[in-house]
Amino acid sequence: MSVKQYIQENQDRFLNELLDLLRIPSVSADPKFKNDVFAAADFVKESLIKAGADKAEICQTAGYPIVYGEKIIDPALPTVLVYGHYDVQPADPYELWDSPPFEPIIKKTERHPDGAIFARGSADDKGQFYMHVKAFEAMMANNALPCNIKFMIEGEEEVGSENLDIFVKENLEKLKADVVIVSDTHMISMEDPSVTVGLRGLAYMQVEVTGPNKDLHSGTFGGAVANPINTLCKMIASLHDENNHVTIPGFYDKVEEYSAAYREELNKAPFDLEDYKKKLDIAEVSGEKGYTTIERVGIRPTLDVNGIWGGYTGEGAKTVLPSKAFAKISMRLVPNQDHKEIAKLFEDHFKSIAPASVKVKVISHHGGAAAVVPTDSPGYRAAEGAIMEAFGKKAIPTREGGSIPICALFQKVMGLDPILLGFGLDTDALHSPNEHYGLKNYFMGIETIALFFKHFKEEANK
Repeated sequence: MSVKQYIQENQDRFLNELLDLLRIPSVSADPKFKNDVFAAADFVKESLIKAGADKAEICQTAGYPIVYGEKIIDPALPTVLVYGHYDVQPADPYELWDSPPFEPIIKKTERHPDGAIFARGSADDKGQFYMHVKAFEAMMANNALPCNIKFMIEGEEEVGSENLDIFVKENLEKLKADVVIVSDTHMISMEDPSVTVGLRGLAYMQVEVTGPNKDLHSGTFGGAVANPINTLCKMIASLHDENNHVTIPGFYDKVEEYSAAYREELNKAPFDLEDYKKKLDIAEVSGEKGYTTIERVGIRPTLDVNGIWGGYTGEGAKTVLPSKAFAKISMRLVPNQDHKEIAKLFEDHFKSIAPASVKVKVISHHGGAAAVVPTDSPGYRAAEGAIMEAFGKKAIPTREGGSIPICALFQKVMGLDPILLGFGLDTDALHSPNEHYGLKNYFMGIETIALFFKHFKEEANK
């Protein structure tokens, strides 16, 4: 039996296993899900053992554990390190989901006519990293594993991967490999398969603006005492100018300006602006003046408010002048921008623009560096070969707006360029209500990953 036949004959089981994993609410950002995060780690360990790993273990950290597994068939052969994460984003607000986020269901959509799994973590990243487990199983079952394989599946990607940094540096020999492969990104489409060659970095902040020492009656004190929510809104509004350019001094000092030729090549990727607006139900796109939508999400840094709150938000009316107002703000960064430096620039600037009528507190949560991957390595050529064999089309290199903090660490500490072979689509509602992942994407991903191993052995031996 071929690997492809094995995958096809075991589709129902492969799907049901993923559905079981998706039922575990492994939300790393919320302590109330602590036991569930550990349960997901156990699930991953057992899955690796069943798939054929010689060794699989739960590696404890100061936070949530890292699951490590390996199958070494011959030390002389190339070794592939698989990275993924079993933790997921919070599902809030639950009321915006069409079905419970941790009770996966399958529905057909416009872009997934064969059906898609609706559940938190289906595309990011449980559905995608689990493809590697099943590709590994399929190769093992058919005595067709051409390379050694190692797995490093963590539980803190959605909160910054802080402990993974320590783990990697302390376990360089254990993790030694010839290439690292990551499936936590998306393709342009199933008709236009692509490989991500660039990711933005991240600096994530929380701000707190305090006015009076307690909530006040808005009639008695309104107009005489500064309202922290009003003040916070003005401060946030000032962080962009009329051209949607970030106004923090020094923010763009290290941002690379690409040549006209490079930008022209970047914009050759298939992209329908009208279809993009239609799918998002927006009348017009918005962003930094002078750049296309592809450029804005690929090669330019950004600043966005992710949440804002304060005062009374319950049912009915309460005439209150609040004591405090809060916001969560993320900045997506490009190569050469250091997330710690940007966080400090943000803090200094935000405090400097606060009026004397309020006090400001800034907390830096987590961050990571941007990563750009070359397209002339054995790993990238193996990804191209696998996609060509599976899809019958040449892969399109793309730059993606999201962040995977560990990728820059792979490059800096391990000397490995990550191969970002993702199979999600940009319409899969990552981090949003109704996240979903196509069945065809899942099964084609398993097949393509198995082919990657075959092609990588060939490329590594050239």
